Amino acid sequence: MKLLGQFLLCAAAAHSAGAAIAQAYPAKPVRLVVGFPAGGPADIFGRTFAHALSAGLGQQVVVENKSGVGGVLGIDAVAKALPDGYTLGFNNQGSVAMAPFALSTMPFNPQKDLALITTVVKVPEVVVVNPSLPVKSLAEFIAYARANPGKINFGSAGAGGITHLACELLKAEARVDLLHVPYKGAAPAVSDLLGGQVQMGIFDVPVVLPHIKSGKFRALAVTSAKRAPPLPEVPTTAEAGYPKVISDNWYGLVAPAATPPAVLKRIHDAAIAALHSPELLEQFAKVSGIAFPSTPQEYAAFLSEEQARWSMIIKAIGFKE
Repeated sequence: MKLLGQFLLCAAAAHSAGAAIAQAYPAKPVRLVVGFPAGGPADIFGRTFAHALSAGLGQQVVVENKSGVGGVLGIDAVAKALPDGYTLGFNNQGSVAMAPFALSTMPFNPQKDLALITTVVKVPEVVVVNPSLPVKSLAEFIAYARANPGKINFGSAGAGGITHLACELLKAEARVDLLHVPYKGAAPAVSDLLGGQVQMGIFDVPVVLPHIKSGKFRALAVTSAKRAPPLPEVPTTAEAGYPKVISDNWYGLVAPAATPPAVLKRIHDAAIAALHSPELLEQFAKVSGIAFPSTPQEYAAFLSEEQARWSMIIKAIGFKE
């Protein structure tokens, strides 16, 4: 009985300490590291989320852009930061689901070195072609590609990222031969697609939406389970006969792995409240983002599924950087 009493006393003390930490947190501004330059899609979503998160935490959440290696450098800085809740990461899909299999040297382990707090936003992608290509549907594009093997170039925002691997996934499922032309970011890839130097690509909807609306790009299919609200007339890849070609881009919220559980819960509660706020939902919708809240457990399961899917594609094409 004496030992039981001591155990209960220690448990109560630990609970009280955790509660005290959570109540005291945050006592100063919180840093949210975004692994891409200012002005891009990741930065736009990150800043919108940071603003909403600030309201829930009662402290300013300041965005810090730390770009490099497809978002990996920024999240590596988070993994190695002091685990006190004052450094959080706005991770992209590539840095945690693709890079561990695409990079020869991965500086951190997403499952071991990060606390997965919640997924934040999904961004649908769309297959687009230069109108000079004589196709008006995904079926016509695949037929044309099969008739012209190795003659269609696709542009990507960089080797090993979502815009590259989404096309590799389409190539594998449709059994077509397309040539990859990697760029240093989505902007130059889209620019060359406009100019006809490459003929097709799969990009985040907000990146190419203005060009689709103006008729400079032709949208063939959305690579999501559902049609994208900004492009209701564009069918999904599943509707076009390729249900496995799903390549939503997405972002999540992470912290250093050793961050105290009470602090992580405080952050999670504020993040979920932010992801249900009408203002954030409206801002996300303006740039084709879909709020994607989850529990840490759901995030972990989702990440495992994503890693399993993309590691197979990376292995199949023999990609290593």
